[in-house]
Amino acid sequence: MDTASLVSSIGSQFAIPGTFTHGEEIPTGHINSTYRATYRQADGTQQRYILQSINRAVFKDPYAVMRNVEAVTRHINQRVILQQADQGGQTLNLFPTRNGQLWIEDDNGSVWRCYNNIEGCRTYDIVENERQAWQAAHAFGAFQHLVSDLDATRITETIPDFHHTPKRYARLLEVAAADPCGRAASVQPELDFIRQREPMTRLLMDLASAGKIPTRITHNDTKINNVMIDELTDEAVCVIDLDTVMPGLSLYDFGDMVRSATNPAGEAETDLSKVFMRMPIYQALLAGYLTAAGSFINETEIQHLAFSGKLLTLEVAIRFLTDYLEGDIYFKTTRPGQNLDRSRNQLQLLRSMEEQLV
Repeated sequence: MDTASLVSSIGSQFAIPGTFTHGEEIPTGHINSTYRATYRQADGTQQRYILQSINRAVFKDPYAVMRNVEAVTRHINQRVILQQADQGGQTLNLFPTRNGQLWIEDDNGSVWRCYNNIEGCRTYDIVENERQAWQAAHAFGAFQHLVSDLDATRITETIPDFHHTPKRYARLLEVAAADPCGRAASVQPELDFIRQREPMTRLLMDLASAGKIPTRITHNDTKINNVMIDELTDEAVCVIDLDTVMPGLSLYDFGDMVRSATNPAGEAETDLSKVFMRMPIYQALLAGYLTAAGSFINETEIQHLAFSGKLLTLEVAIRFLTDYLEGDIYFKTTRPGQNLDRSRNQLQLLRSMEEQLV
């Protein structure tokens, strides 16, 4: 089935007004499949919607994912209305199916949902300036603040131990020892580099176990391209991609922002001379985040903000390397060796962070 036919078929099952005119794939992200559908309204205007299929290989219980997304979007919209919070005038909303549900399951067992399209905005894979960095960090900090009073028992841990770095590290060593694809011999320098930093993997978990940093509801995928930025003003409008919203640590969210936003080359760059941490971008992230989240995170969390950037960069490097050794079964790839290159990219970024963040 071609893209237009697929989008039309899926879109017809949602309560979308108007006549379908166009469908296109949005080729971003490593996990889900995303499409944009355009409908002509009775008055001649066009309305666009986002249709997305949840990757069941990653999210074993897509229905729990959808319940989480529903709870979070509903809560955020209520908070925005009641507090008249400035979220750029647009929020993420699930659009119902024709029978009143919030998702459908197709004949292949894929679970689909429909969102409103956030208009007049775009996403960036790479932060272009300090203003964008401040805005994105403020948006994620505001997101944490908006869900800070949501009952955590309503949110399911859809990917157990998602940011449990010690278990990620242990899994890497296990896969490297088993070497199912015969690739371990070629990555010994990377493995040695990671082994030398094993104590880093335990620090935040130890602080959480000691009760020094609390469990909160967090986004858990705070890449810059998960914030919609107004094309005219460069202001953050809306946080998207809520599939990994789970109970977690605020430092995981900030750390992944640092990892994804400070690298001017992006995680796909293979020329490692272009990979480094931009300190002005880090400083803008720190200022933007603390402006929104500084009122509710505690002193221990604040003291470990810089460390969290290094930890999350190490964790993502571990995940990419593990996937490479296992045969590229988790992250989408378009060429051989891509996950290894991604891991090397992150390790180079970590080196730069270690030189600049103390």
